[in-house]
Amino acid sequence: MMFFSPSRIAATPGLWRDWREDVACVFARDPAARGWLEVLLAYPGVHAVLLYRVTHRLWLADWKLTARLLAAFARWLTNVDIHPGATIGKRFFIDHGACVVIGETAEIGNDVTMYHGVTLGGTTWNKEKRHPTLGDNVLIGAGAKILGAITLGNNVRVGANSVVIKDVPACCTVIGIPGRIIQQKGVKIQDPRGIDLDHHLVPDPVGKAINCLVERLDELENNQKRFVVAEETCGSCEAEGVCHGEESPVKLRTAAGGK
Repeated sequence: MMFFSPSRIAATPGLWRDWREDVACVFARDPAARGWLEVLLAYPGVHAVLLYRVTHRLWLADWKLTARLLAAFARWLTNVDIHPGATIGKRFFIDHGACVVIGETAEIGNDVTMYHGVTLGGTTWNKEKRHPTLGDNVLIGAGAKILGAITLGNNVRVGANSVVIKDVPACCTVIGIPGRIIQQKGVKIQDPRGIDLDHHLVPDPVGKAINCLVERLDELENNQKRFVVAEETCGSCEAEGVCHGEESPVKLRTAAGGK
């Protein structure tokens, strides 16, 4: 039984360094962070990542049951479910740390940021690569779902509540259900002062389409005002000679031209 007979424990010389980087990156991505003690005590997303660093080492050392038990405890403590078999890079930050799910075969690059409600889920029950792969500097908005063995390139941003089921090239912004690319900068999102968090500036194509429809309606209404509906009798109708009194008495006249 793996729990009682581990072959060996993976070397952990980098655990302390990983923990320090995971905590330090919070100050670059959350303006509300005021001090190390506050981050260590009050950030469940950080707790989840710190515990994952341990469970992942146990998983690699073939202490799989112990890793799963500790991961279950971390989920109970933080409400963040990270499978110990997932591969996560340096300086990983889960802001607000609620209802985040990361599957077993998920792979996450360095400097990735997630918000609450994100799911990196699978789309098959087969024991194979079935979870997403994220590049470096990826930012996933709140509630977004990244499903299947797809790849999101470096510097990709995913809008809140989006559902992404296809590969996304690097430096793209994806929103919607299903997710579609609405912006490709062609340059890195990260600025030299830190992580770019201006996800609130993500373009809204649906809102833009609605605005266009409103403008078209206003234009149609303005054009309609140029016409008046006049009910005339055959005695005063200028078209009397044409309709001979047999057609509808309602005629459209242009107000501007008076014709």
